[in-house]
Amino acid sequence: QVHLVESGGGLVQPGGSLRLSCAISGVIAGIYDMSWYRQAPGDQRELVAVIETPGTIRYAATVEGRFTISTNYAKTTLDLQMNSLKPEDTAVYYCSADITTIIAGAKDRKNYWGQGTQVTVSS
Repeated sequence: QVHLVESGGGLVQPGGSLRLSCAISGVIAGIYDMSWYRQAPGDQRELVAVIETPGTIRYAATVEGRFTISTNYAKTTLDLQMNSLKPEDTAVYYCSADITTIIAGAKDRKNYWGQGTQVTVSS
């Protein structure tokens, strides 16, 4: 069993900051790409930021320079520091990770998702 649990969402005024965290747990053999996505009402889920193996970081153009993605050495947490927030950043934010587990002696690699955390930017 692998679990990804997000925290840190909430209501913030335009120009404010929030820090999202994602706790990753379970019997894990390896963790590869780690990402934050978001989905606003009526929109498709979009990639916000990703840490690719072995370490390249990419951001969506809409958040470049305002958001920072990071992880710890053990890859048990994935954070997203969000500064200079705008109303258009309002969405449910999801963490995602490409993870390998071992099932019945065989490696199984797939993408796991958290349940999401709501971020609302409004005055």
